[in-house]
Amino acid sequence: MVTKRFTALRQGVSGRWWLLAVLVAAVLGAGLVGTLPAERVLIVEDIDTGEQYLSEPVDNESIVALEYTHSVEKSRVYDRYHVEGTTLVNTRMEFESYGWGLPARVNVTNVNGTLVYAPEEPITKLEELLVSPGRVADHTLIIDGTRHDLVAVSDTRDVRLHIERRSLIEHIL
Repeated sequence: MVTKRFTALRQGVSGRWWLLAVLVAAVLGAGLVGTLPAERVLIVEDIDTGEQYLSEPVDNESIVALEYTHSVEKSRVYDRYHVEGTTLVNTRMEFESYGWGLPARVNVTNVNGTLVYAPEEPITKLEELLVSPGRVADHTLIIDGTRHDLVAVSDTRDVRLHIERRSLIEHIL
């Protein structure tokens, strides 16, 4: 009888130690996950509702581009950005003819019929880029070479593109 009580008591104590060890490991594990660097994600969301249409991982220096047909000139326009933290830095524009909204008073280079504006300093730096995808313009979002049909993704609704930092836990959830 005494042996059974001693064994039960010893099992209860070792069970508590096991539970304590699991709790300590969980707390340390959660702390470790919290210290991991956050992932950058390019978000495409509806301007009015905030509904996310697209969420793609990006790195510092990832190339994000918007390609479309100019509504008046009916020619290709390509705006290239690179990711700098949570900022989109516009570094290059390519277009085939001058028209409304395109740089007319800057030095451009003609590369096989395409006008290229790639100044040494950034054209602009944006925390968010607002786009009204249109069927005529056929807006395409290009992220590190992968093309996304922005018109189909948004069903021509106005969108906001921006970079967010997400922790590993947010990515998992």
